[in-house]
Amino acid sequence: MIAKYKNIVVNIASRVMAPFMMLYALYALFHGHSSPGGGFQGGAIMAAGVMLLRLTLGKERSSRKFPVWLAPVIGTTGVFIFAGTGIVTMLGGGNYLDYGFLPFPFLSPSEHRFWGILIIEIGVFLGVSGIMVTIFDCLTAEQE
Repeated sequence: MIAKYKNIVVNIASRVMAPFMMLYALYALFHGHSSPGGGFQGGAIMAAGVMLLRLTLGKERSSRKFPVWLAPVIGTTGVFIFAGTGIVTMLGGGNYLDYGFLPFPFLSPSEHRFWGILIIEIGVFLGVSGIMVTIFDCLTAEQE
């Protein structure tokens, strides 16, 4: 069972910190293809924000904002985005994740790379955050 903190300072601090953690996770995601950071780091920070709320508020209250069933769906969606991008490039005649073969004929080669990496980073972000929260929820589930 996850311990809910009765301390008002801990509750308020976690509720103030969590949205900023999640905002920083999105910053790491969207700047990951042109600077240090990216999908994995952003996904881990996003999952840490959800886990912080789960630990301090309890699973029942935090599940109102982020339901327990949503984490596996997000994780699976991320895996399919990553794998699907690679399959689309292979169907276009290239190698797995060869962004030059994405079906965007109106883009230049550098724009293919930009959008291809961003799509991959979004898939990794969703996969990492969803799987980490799912693992956390499974480890903290009450035994029946």
